[in-house]
Amino acid sequence: MYKNLVKPLLFKLNTENAHHFSMAMLTFAIHIPGVAWFLKQCFKSDDSCKRVTICGIEFPNVVGLAAGFDKDARWLRELDVLGFGHVEIGTVTPLAQPGNPLPRLFRLPQDSALLNRMGFNNGGVQSTISRLKNRPVSLIVGGNIGRNKITSNELAASDYIKCFDALYPYVDYFTVNVSSPNTPGLRELQDREPLAALLREVVQCNLSKAFPRPIFLKIAPDLTDGQLDDVVSIISEEGVDGLIATNTTVSRKNLSAHSDDVEALGSGGISGAPVRSRSTEVIQYIYKKSGGSFPIIGVGGIDSVASAQEKLDAGASLVQIYSGMIYEGPSLVKKIANGVK
Repeated sequence: MYKNLVKPLLFKLNTENAHHFSMAMLTFAIHIPGVAWFLKQCFKSDDSCKRVTICGIEFPNVVGLAAGFDKDARWLRELDVLGFGHVEIGTVTPLAQPGNPLPRLFRLPQDSALLNRMGFNNGGVQSTISRLKNRPVSLIVGGNIGRNKITSNELAASDYIKCFDALYPYVDYFTVNVSSPNTPGLRELQDREPLAALLREVVQCNLSKAFPRPIFLKIAPDLTDGQLDDVVSIISEEGVDGLIATNTTVSRKNLSAHSDDVEALGSGGISGAPVRSRSTEVIQYIYKKSGGSFPIIGVGGIDSVASAQEKLDAGASLVQIYSGMIYEGPSLVKKIANGVK
């Protein structure tokens, strides 16, 4: 039904408008008595599906929703109905910011990909908290945090700490996002010295809490092997709990879409099928280099059971999807959860 009816209609709309329209329709539907229960029965994975416990959290299935889809924790009840094992909100920044000018989200159908330059558009951490107070109790929620565009990298740690302190009572784990290509200068925080300094402050803040939360680092797929070696060392040295690999890519290689058409869309990160191979390579490299000493959440080009299994076989403990769901539909969650080994 999704591919034959819903998807063709949504793909006639501007990409960002389609996103908000589809979630508005789902919000409307689940407020009809009995519909939320019915949909949850349709989308929930089997009781025998693969469960995973990492960092003291038991995940009911291996499939999560990547950050960027629900930036402001607006749709947690809706996403819970769709059967996700966890949902990562954000990226959340201390202050509200509009993000980059519209249009800023584009489909590349020939490549089953998306190109985005959203720019951390969100309502700010306090607005997000107001909704997290009513989150579904059974849903595992991660908080993806970043710095505001107006904050320099020299002062970035203060933004991450502000978000951490504010979200701490309401999320189950944190992701430190230094890998978006759409906030000027942000990826420079992936260099060894600034990354170590940033993570050290976040970890120290976490350890000051009564019940520390797991902290994950999210990295770009465009890092060199030398930079990946640094990431492994820093995670170990600074006491970070795990890694999310990977964010979107700035590479334009191996696209089926005509280069002129892609160039006309402008800057941004590409997600979906084109990043699948590189994301898996990064996971495999990190897993081998670290000896599997910390958990990895695999993201990038997951649109089937086979592509999810590829990430798990490479060393990931969990996977997250986003673009794959846009092209394959919400039933992808259940397919993967029930299909992987």
